[in-house]
Amino acid sequence: MATDAPGHHIDLKKLSFVGILVSLGIVFGDIGTSPLYVMKAIVNAFKEGSNMPFDEFIEGALSCVIWTLTLQTTIKYVVIALRADNKGEGGILALFSLVKNLKKRWLYLIAIIGASALVADGVITPSLTVMSAIEGLQIYNPHTPVVLITCVILLVIFFVQQFGTSVVGKFFGPVMVVWFLVLGAIGGYHLMGNYEILKAFNPYYAYNLITHSPSAIIILGAVFLCTTGAEALYSDLGHCGIKNIRVSWVFVKIMLILNYLGQGAWLLQNHERVQQEGINPFFGIMPDWMILPGIILATAAAIIASQALITGSFTIFSEAMSLNFWPNQKIDYPSGVKGQMYIPRINWGLLLFCIIVVVYFKESGRMEAAYGLSITLTMLMTTLLLAFWLLKKRVNRIYILGFLLVYLAIELGFFSANIIKFFEGGWITVILGGFIGVCMYAWYNGRLIKTKFINFVKLSKYVPVIKDLKLDVTIPKYATNLAFLSRAKMDDEVESKIIYSILRKQPKRADHYFILNIRNQEDPYTFKYTVDEIMPGTIFKVNFLLGFKVDRRINDYFDDVLKDLMAEGIIPASSPHPSLRAYHIPPDLKYVIIDNTYINDKLLTVKEKITLNIYNFVKYIGSDDFKSWGVSPHNVVVESAPLLDQDIVTERIQQAGFKKYES
Repeated sequence: MATDAPGHHIDLKKLSFVGILVSLGIVFGDIGTSPLYVMKAIVNAFKEGSNMPFDEFIEGALSCVIWTLTLQTTIKYVVIALRADNKGEGGILALFSLVKNLKKRWLYLIAIIGASALVADGVITPSLTVMSAIEGLQIYNPHTPVVLITCVILLVIFFVQQFGTSVVGKFFGPVMVVWFLVLGAIGGYHLMGNYEILKAFNPYYAYNLITHSPSAIIILGAVFLCTTGAEALYSDLGHCGIKNIRVSWVFVKIMLILNYLGQGAWLLQNHERVQQEGINPFFGIMPDWMILPGIILATAAAIIASQALITGSFTIFSEAMSLNFWPNQKIDYPSGVKGQMYIPRINWGLLLFCIIVVVYFKESGRMEAAYGLSITLTMLMTTLLLAFWLLKKRVNRIYILGFLLVYLAIELGFFSANIIKFFEGGWITVILGGFIGVCMYAWYNGRLIKTKFINFVKLSKYVPVIKDLKLDVTIPKYATNLAFLSRAKMDDEVESKIIYSILRKQPKRADHYFILNIRNQEDPYTFKYTVDEIMPGTIFKVNFLLGFKVDRRINDYFDDVLKDLMAEGIIPASSPHPSLRAYHIPPDLKYVIIDNTYINDKLLTVKEKITLNIYNFVKYIGSDDFKSWGVSPHNVVVESAPLLDQDIVTERIQQAGFKKYES
C-alpha cells in the first residue's frame, strides 16, 4: 500500500511580484553586498604595484567587473546552471544528484570538494560582510571596536536561527529593494557628468589591464569578489524558482553596475584621498548626512546576506545526509516551512568558526583572499559537473568543449589570483573546507566499507522460526509491536544483525515485527510510504520514501502507518491484554536500534582502517540514530551486534589440553 502527504512548501515557481520580492530578499543578499568591499580591494591591488595610470587602471578594473558579472554570473549561472535543477532544487549537490548515475564513480569527489568549499564560504561570508559594514563606523570614530560589534551581531544572527526566520524573512525583500535602489541611486549620481567611465563596457580595457599590468593576478583576485554570490544564487533555486530569479537578476545587475561605475567615477577624482586616508569608496560616494543611515542599511543587508548563506549551509548538509556524505543529524523546522530548516550542531559550529575568523583577521580586507579561494573552488567543481550534465542532456560535444575551455580558463585564472594569497588568509579556507571534505569522504567511503562486511539475509528464510517464536509462550513477550531500523535496499532482505537480535541476542517474542527503512528520493519533497507483508499478520517491511526537504520524523510517520493498518483491520487496534483491551488502550510499541557492529581489523587494509577511524570520529558529530530518525527515546532499546558469517583470516588458537575432574 502507499500513501501521500502534501509537501509543506510554498510554490514560487510561477513568475509573480511576491516571487520577485522573495528572490531579492533571499537569493541576492550575498552578491548584493559585494559593492561593500570590491572597489576597496581593487584600490588595494593598485597599491601593491600597478605601474598603469590610475584612471586607466580603474577603467580596466571596472571592465573586468562588468564582464565577470556578465560571463560568470549571468551566462554560466543565470542562463545555464539554473536549468540544471533537481525537481526544482539547485546547488552543487543537487547537480551531483543529476549526474551520479553516469557510471563515473569519482564524480562524488568533485561534489565533496565543491560542497566543502561552499560550507567554508558560509563561514567567511557572514564574517566579511558584517565586518565590512561595521567598519564604516570608523569614519566617525577610528577607535570603533569593530571586532567586538561584529561578534555580537554574528551571535545574534546565529542565536535567532532556532526560532525560525519566517517573521523576519518577510522584511528581507523590502529591505533589499531599498538597498539595491540606494546602490543604483548613489552610483548613478556620481556617474552624471563623468560619462567617460562608461568606456569600461568595452572589454578591450579589461584585456589591456590583464595583459599589461604586472599586478594583474592580484587585481583578478579583487575583481572576482564581485561574483562570489553566484553559487549561492544557484543553491537558492528551490526557494524562489528560475523565472523569479532571472527577472529579478536584471534589476540587481543594473543596480550593481551603476554603483560600481559611480564608485569608479568618484575614485578618479578622489584617488589621492583614498590612498592616503584609506577610505572605503563605497562609503566615500555617500554624502556626509547619508553615511550613518548607509551604515545601518549596509549592516541590515549584511545580516540578510549572512542569513541566506546560513540557510544555504543547512540545505547543503541536508542534501549531504541524503547522499550519504554526512551523518544523519536532527533537523528542525521552527517556522513550519520546509524551506527553512535548522540543524543545531551545524548552526553552533558555523558560529564558532565565524568568531574564530573575525578574531583572527580583525579586518575585512584580510579576509578577501580566504573568501575568494573558497568560492573559486566551488565554481570550478560546478563547471565540471555542469559539463557532465550537458553531456547527459546530449548537448553537442563541441559546445560542451567550448563551455569547458571558456569557464575553466576564467576560473583557473581567478583561482591562481586567489591561491597566491594562501599565506595571507587563504589557508584558513583550505583547512576549514579540507576538514569538512575529509569528513564527507570518510563518511561516504566508511559506509561503503561497513556495507561490504554487513551480511544481508533473506527474510523469507527466517519466517518459520519467527512464526514458532511468536507461539512459544515459554519465552516472555518482549513487545506487542516491535520495530527495527534497517538500511537494506532490497525489499526481501534485512541485515543479519536484526535476525541476531531477534533470535540470539535475547529472543524477542512479539505479535508483530516491523522492519523500517528510509529510502532517500531525488524529488526533494517526496512524502510517501509503502508496506510489504512478509509474513501474514506478523512481519511487515515499511519503506518511507522521503525527499531531503522532508523532516525525518519516523516516530510520527510510523504512528500514521500503524493507524492505517489498524483501520484496515490488518493489525488489532487495541492492546492484546484483556485488562487493557477492555478500555481500548492501544497496543504497546518498542523500537530496537542496533548501533554498532564488530569488524575484525585483520580484514581491513591500512587505508580502510584510517577511513574507518575518521568515520568513527565523524559519527560523534552526528546525532544518535533514534534522534536522527526522529524516534522518541522513551521506547527505544539500543544494542550492539557482531557481524555474522565473517571470515576470520587470523590463525586459530590451538588447544593445549583438556582435563576432566571426577566429582
